[in-house]
Amino acid sequence: MTGSVQRRQAVAGQRYDVFHTDCPARDVVDHVTSRWGVWVLISLRSDDLRFYELRESIQGISEKMLAQTLRALVQDGLVWREVEPTTPPQVTYGLTEFGRDVGEPLTELFDRITRRLSPRSAG
Repeated sequence: MTGSVQRRQAVAGQRYDVFHTDCPARDVVDHVTSRWGVWVLISLRSDDLRFYELRESIQGISEKMLAQTLRALVQDGLVWREVEPTTPPQVTYGLTEFGRDVGEPLTELFDRITRRLSPRSAG
């Protein structure tokens, strides 16, 4: 449903009205909190990674879902993408300042959860 929906712009100094369905901030929140968006931001928290490194670090994600998630996060300005003109092209991803800012509370949440969980028994 694109094209006919006009985005409401926030005037300088005003906040977005996130409870309206046409608020652009809702799209960003949806992308960040999507099933894979959180994991991409957490995976990139300490280092820039190539596509295949991201895919290996996030178990269970398909190439298609990783590509879609990265595309959305790049469009939202949370992740940057750099293509090296080699054969095949090497594509590296990293967090923008905005992405680091948004990812910080996610990382803190992740760390809090993992500190509270009991260690799983190997078996």
